[in-house]
Amino acid sequence: MLAVTGLTKTYRRGPRANDGVTLSAAAGQVYGVLGHNGAGKTTLVHQIVGLLKPDAGTITIDGHDVVADPSYARRACSIEPQAQVPITGMTPRQAIGLVGRLRGGRAADVQRRTADLIAALDIEEWANVDGARLSGGVKRLVSFSMAAVAPGRVVVLDEPTNDVDPVRRRLLWTQVRALADLGAAVILVTHNVVEAERSVDRLGILDHGRVIVEGSPAELKESVSSDLRLELVLEPGMEPPPMPEFVTRSVQVGHRVVVTLPLAETSEAATWAQGLQRDGRLEEFSLAPATLEDVYVEILARIGGDHAAVLAATPLDMLPEAVDVRAS
Repeated sequence: MLAVTGLTKTYRRGPRANDGVTLSAAAGQVYGVLGHNGAGKTTLVHQIVGLLKPDAGTITIDGHDVVADPSYARRACSIEPQAQVPITGMTPRQAIGLVGRLRGGRAADVQRRTADLIAALDIEEWANVDGARLSGGVKRLVSFSMAAVAPGRVVVLDEPTNDVDPVRRRLLWTQVRALADLGAAVILVTHNVVEAERSVDRLGILDHGRVIVEGSPAELKESVSSDLRLELVLEPGMEPPPMPEFVTRSVQVGHRVVVTLPLAETSEAATWAQGLQRDGRLEEFSLAPATLEDVYVEILARIGGDHAAVLAATPLDMLPEAVDVRAS
């Protein structure tokens, strides 16, 4: 359905936003594009939908060269952009229906699909409210519905869950899956690793404009399948404890410390954490198999540290080529 090969884009007097990106997505597949802010995700999707012309590389949709014919991309793709879509002066029902008709949908079909999306995302109470009075989360759901009401062969969703509350976020992921089940190739752009693990069939991780690793969530997690994730929630004002020898990696974010350890050390790790809790150093702890988030952190650590600021200072020629985990 979608094939991107060797895609490169450099902004004038700016950085190389994409550097030889190669990926593909099939009909019925949700392909996740992961990466920190500035990794090149939005630049990539703007080229896919024909809003930006690449410096080099090819993009085809159903075999059509959309670099040579960007108008085909605009017909074949529907997109939810990262920025909120301005709908002041329209209600959600009007905005969704208008896009459906502009994309060529029959009036009755668009009306029915609009009503279905509004109900499925639980936004009926705002369906006839002026867009200027909507919260950011509701606007985001309306923006998704505008992309989904008459979906293209390729549907691009750029950070679709921003500002959406947890309950409706779950409803949204169900609708993302439904788009793929209807036959679209869905390109999901996000920096939320946990949500990506639940929702995608395959994903590529971008850093500094390059795809540094690609595979299914299960394939990516194989690299840490023998590891466990121990999450420690520190008591307020408490410093993290010294790490035992069995700890292979630890990352602290605020008062949370996420520790990775071998499966064989499960009993010892639980005993250690229970002791910290008895001593009043922890509010709570949890022990579970390693997640895609752990894979993501480990990959970033391998190429120069586990913080985006460190990665931003890493020269391009020091970053590894993309790795397909199935071959490695």
